[in-house]
Amino acid sequence: MAANKKLKILKIDPWLEPYENDLEYRLQHYLDLRKELVGNDDLASFANGYMYFGFSRTSTGWVYREWAPGADEMHLIGDFNNWDRWSHPMHRTESGVWEIKLKGKDALKHGQKIKVQVTRRGRKFDRIPLYIHRVAQDKLTKGFVGEIWAPEKAFRWTDNGYRNRKITAPLIYEAHVGMAQEKEAIGTYREFADNILPRIVKDGYTAIQLMAIQEHPYYASFGYQVSNFFAASSWYGEPDDLKYLVNKAHKLGLAVFLDVVHSHAVNNTAEGINMFDGTQTQFFHAGSKGNHPAWGTKLFDYAKHDVIHFLLSNLKFWMEEYHFDGFRFDGVTSMIYHHHGLGVDYTSYKQYFDISTDTDAVAYLQLANALIHEINPNAVTIAEEMSGMPGMCIPIQDGGVGFDYRLAMGVPDYWIKTLTKDSDNTRNMNQLWHELSTRRPGEKSIGYCESHDQALVGDKTIIFRMADAEMYTGMNKDYHSLSMDRAIDMHKMVRFVTLTLSCEGYLNFMGNEFGHPEWIDFPREGNGWSFKYARRQWSLADNGFLKYEWLQNFDNKMIDFAKKNKLLQTNEAQNLWIDNRNKIIAFERGGLLFAFNFHPNRSANSFFLPTHPTGAGKYKAIFSTDDEDCGGQDRIDYKYIYETKDEQKRGQGFEIYLPCRTAVVFKKQK
Repeated sequence: MAANKKLKILKIDPWLEPYENDLEYRLQHYLDLRKELVGNDDLASFANGYMYFGFSRTSTGWVYREWAPGADEMHLIGDFNNWDRWSHPMHRTESGVWEIKLKGKDALKHGQKIKVQVTRRGRKFDRIPLYIHRVAQDKLTKGFVGEIWAPEKAFRWTDNGYRNRKITAPLIYEAHVGMAQEKEAIGTYREFADNILPRIVKDGYTAIQLMAIQEHPYYASFGYQVSNFFAASSWYGEPDDLKYLVNKAHKLGLAVFLDVVHSHAVNNTAEGINMFDGTQTQFFHAGSKGNHPAWGTKLFDYAKHDVIHFLLSNLKFWMEEYHFDGFRFDGVTSMIYHHHGLGVDYTSYKQYFDISTDTDAVAYLQLANALIHEINPNAVTIAEEMSGMPGMCIPIQDGGVGFDYRLAMGVPDYWIKTLTKDSDNTRNMNQLWHELSTRRPGEKSIGYCESHDQALVGDKTIIFRMADAEMYTGMNKDYHSLSMDRAIDMHKMVRFVTLTLSCEGYLNFMGNEFGHPEWIDFPREGNGWSFKYARRQWSLADNGFLKYEWLQNFDNKMIDFAKKNKLLQTNEAQNLWIDNRNKIIAFERGGLLFAFNFHPNRSANSFFLPTHPTGAGKYKAIFSTDDEDCGGQDRIDYKYIYETKDEQKRGQGFEIYLPCRTAVVFKKQK
């Protein structure tokens, strides 16, 4: 650090002044670690583990390398040698790297099953190679085995220039390939590409975030218990099928983000990387420190250079091999605290800098962000971080961790709480404003009111919290009740205020845009291994007879409105009015005036909308949640011209009719 030169993060957030030394230590720790790893070289050249390890063709045949420092012997076994356990011993080189060279281009063939036998202290066990690109499930034993992936014809990419597209204010469609089809079965990469991608484009979203892509042996884990970090999940097809999906998404103008899991790994040994070389500490912390107390998974030791090399190489692999445009990092809170954020309420800045913080994990995340943006300056990184650690989305050189966005995880928590515990009459509008508009200074957020987490069994989606069992009887368009009408109106209101007030990017989980009626329950013993609740019923929104179409129409209009007005690229919202008694909130953002009436039954016949940020003049309504094709009553006149007036008591503005459970947007006319 230059003498007397303060980190920029201290200017962005002066409350961090008492922790200047901590922030400087973090930055210096990152710089020192980077120097140790690469010297003056770039990180992209360092993160080439997937090119050196695993299986590679050579001019004379094949070479297979593996990092296994704890192993005493290693033998390559598979279809190629009729699973002879002793015919192909591997040779140990320096730093615990094992190697075997196979002569002849046909020594290994595409599709052959493969494993490696590891011996440690007289004990022998089979493992799937760490850098394997393809894992297959045996139909008879249901066990997993590595597979040589070397097709004669390499996949032909046609998405030239995809990295040149700058991704601003992403509108993200979070999706799970396997449950994206309506059939009661696991969907495929190609089905998703051909059937679902066009739907996402039509809906107006600009990016997809794919879950459960890294190989995982337990389908119902939602992909968060990864076994093989370099293998595209075989649940949905082959590696080239995933490339087909990404390639088509890029051709349709969509960015593609990978929901990457570097916070932990599955505990399994037969399928995963746990105890690959026979030791607990090859990748993970020793003893109880290496086990997540809530998830039952293994925890990486981010202080080990070889672990960093493995994980950074994994990020580069997904970017280079599969053309991903960025990553949503899962479980960041668990990574950066020794207590994993369990049972901790973050009420003081001190909690972000005490001994419970894992500075090695923070340094790894800094390296990861630096690498990703070095490979692709337009890439996007998103942190799933719930503690609110300052600087998560501040540039590394300014004292931050380097992410582009953080998930606004407090927003769905707020909606769950207020929709469960508060009535529409008692909901506090000041709290609503605070929860949605408050975020770390200088840091961008991805706002959302519900994601896959809120759609799982044991939880409820927003519409289910409001309509409950009536969803099964009250979704015909000709059916009306106070509770069902409220659910439809509030579903639109919640989404619209979340999009317009809480973020610089927005996320929706597939199907939630039209209020998908059922929770997610993956096949398991407890439900008879049924796929009934592990699918998306698109026909509900498409058949024309149900209210799901209204909600779909509204989501389309809302997304289109945000894009046309570049709303999420504008300044943060400016509060204009909060009326807690009448449940009204008004604010300005991007030169537009927003008015929300959350009251369950009280309309405002002459609400005075202040206009001091946008100035005097003439205004028109340009958007409303009350359109008839969205389940509204068409009470908003889009042709009427409102003229401002100055009043001594109320200031500058104009009077509007603001129906209950309705939001309206006004724009100044030239």
